[in-house]
Amino acid sequence: MKVLVMILAGGAAPGLYALTTSRAEAAAPFGGKYRIIDFPLSNCVNSGLYNIAILTQYMPRSLNEHIRAGKPWDLDRSEGGLRLLQPYQSSAEAQGAWQEGSADAIRFNIDVVRESGAEQVLLLAGNHIYKMNYEPMLAAHSMRKADVTVGVLPVHPHLTGRYGMVSADTDGRITRFEEKPRRTRSTLASMGIYVFEASVLMDALSGSISQIRHIGGDLMPRLVRRKKVYSYEFEGYWANVSTIPAYYEANMGLLADIPALDLNDPRWVIHTRSEQRPPVLLGEAAHVSGNLLCDGAVVEGEVHHSIIGPGVSVAAGAVVRDSIIMNDTHIAAGAVIDRSIIDKEVQIGEGACIGWGDDNTPNEHAPGILNTGITLVGKRSEIPAGVRLGRNVLVGAGVGPEDFASEEVASGHRV
Repeated sequence: MKVLVMILAGGAAPGLYALTTSRAEAAAPFGGKYRIIDFPLSNCVNSGLYNIAILTQYMPRSLNEHIRAGKPWDLDRSEGGLRLLQPYQSSAEAQGAWQEGSADAIRFNIDVVRESGAEQVLLLAGNHIYKMNYEPMLAAHSMRKADVTVGVLPVHPHLTGRYGMVSADTDGRITRFEEKPRRTRSTLASMGIYVFEASVLMDALSGSISQIRHIGGDLMPRLVRRKKVYSYEFEGYWANVSTIPAYYEANMGLLADIPALDLNDPRWVIHTRSEQRPPVLLGEAAHVSGNLLCDGAVVEGEVHHSIIGPGVSVAAGAVVRDSIIMNDTHIAAGAVIDRSIIDKEVQIGEGACIGWGDDNTPNEHAPGILNTGITLVGKRSEIPAGVRLGRNVLVGAGVGPEDFASEEVASGHRV
């Protein structure tokens, strides 16, 4: 059985706002030292799959720099290995359109499938957090002689509008696939993990320039009606982190006494590209509890129930609580960070307060997302000394002291 893995890592992620201003969602940091793309990549190599293509499009530079030739995942190989498939404009597209969806991205690169000689294509999303051995799913696909197999897991009925929902008979054959339905009786959600017979995938996407754009919305309902499509139920932890609340909750879940996602499992290592940094340094007056502290972090103040990325410094008198602080951010003396996400290389001035007060009024520009009290500060921003940012505030990437109108920012309504 020859398998080609294709990881879709090219979509924009508007639900993550400032975290994806200058990077693809798959390149966003997670768990301190990792990137989101590390999880599907590590799952592949841990499953013995080494022929991998990553499809990029939106803001790919950070992703490309992280992955490079794939050495941390043992993918820098002369045969198979890793390929980054960059976006391009096809001569067949008279209007010069870019890839306009997940299925469209595969269609633009269908020559890679054809030339690989693969019998099956394992199609993955690059924006999900989970640990999964793909071998049993591939074996079930072959045993059933399926045309397509869809990874599924049960979800709460109130969440069905977020996913592609699957209905299956007693043998696991899918009888209905609904993309993000408002109402459905099904509670089985697609994980965005698919095994395709290569011939079925190529036939389905040939000559379909205008008809099929998205796998869930366009391709799967059509294949369910015409082909043998089966479900494969996954029983482990899986998270789609495409919104700020989901991203925050998945990160903070790593701090549980018994986390649902165990990053310390030597049997299933999550590989990543790590810089050489010194060990964590805790000052004499430091007070820390219940954290993840990454290499190069220097803590002189207090840090509680937080994720501290590589190279972060927390000065004496500063307090960090229930927050995610990314690489090389500096938090000056007397600053207080509470229930916030701070992107890379941010400067927090002396006495500044991020996540201040008890007013949880939703952000007026993004009330559907920034409504749980999380404040977000984008990459390379500088928060002036003494500024107070309320809850549900969004500070974009690269914001400087001159951009602050303190009354508006503190109220939680400025974007």
